Amino acid sequence: MRLIPAAVQRGVESLLDPPARRLIAWRVSPNAITTVGTMVIVGSGVAFGLGQIQLGGGLLLLSGLGDMLDGKVARLSGGVTTFGAFYDSTLDRIGECALFAGIAVFFMQGGLLPAWRVWGVLLALLALSAGLTVSYARARAEGLGLECKVGFAQRAERILGVGIPCLFVGAGPNGWLLFWIVTVLAVLASITVVQRIAHVYGQTQVRGARRTEARRIPELAETHRERN
Repeated sequence: MRLIPAAVQRGVESLLDPPARRLIAWRVSPNAITTVGTMVIVGSGVAFGLGQIQLGGGLLLLSGLGDMLDGKVARLSGGVTTFGAFYDSTLDRIGECALFAGIAVFFMQGGLLPAWRVWGVLLALLALSAGLTVSYARARAEGLGLECKVGFAQRAERILGVGIPCLFVGAGPNGWLLFWIVTVLAVLASITVVQRIAHVYGQTQVRGARRTEARRIPELAETHRERN
């Protein structure tokens, strides 16, 4: 289950078709778009660290569009490559580190009331750690030949969850809005980690049962022949 409806995702994908085709016509590579998108999200982290919350939110949303465009360009141009997938995934993790590091710096430097600063930093670290684990769980599962796209707090949800409120409202009085956004993201990402572990466990159990059944069929056939 995802928090963003499938219809919304398809709508956004269709809106990205014209700019994606224009970028293909200009011979812009998917890896170049990935690089620029990562620079934008790193800029977002810097903006958060400097207390420019609305700028940080705007840059974060812009980086999300870049994150969607690079895959779109790669698919439409037939330029999907193994290195491109690796490069995109690696730079995504760098961007998330920069984002939550910037938020943690904002909390430490007075973005929250003194009594809550340590909690804010810890929750930012938890949101980052859980978010990275969510991504790693999917990558590791797919490396083992399993599907693992379940969960509430996937990357798009994390970007929108931080970007939209911060763009329009900022951090809120004494940083409380951003604090609670990070808290919710930390909780949802942690739940998503558990969901993905359970999902992969279920798949491995089914796969193991099928292998056991496949081994038993020849044995049963051999026993049947002996009896006859």
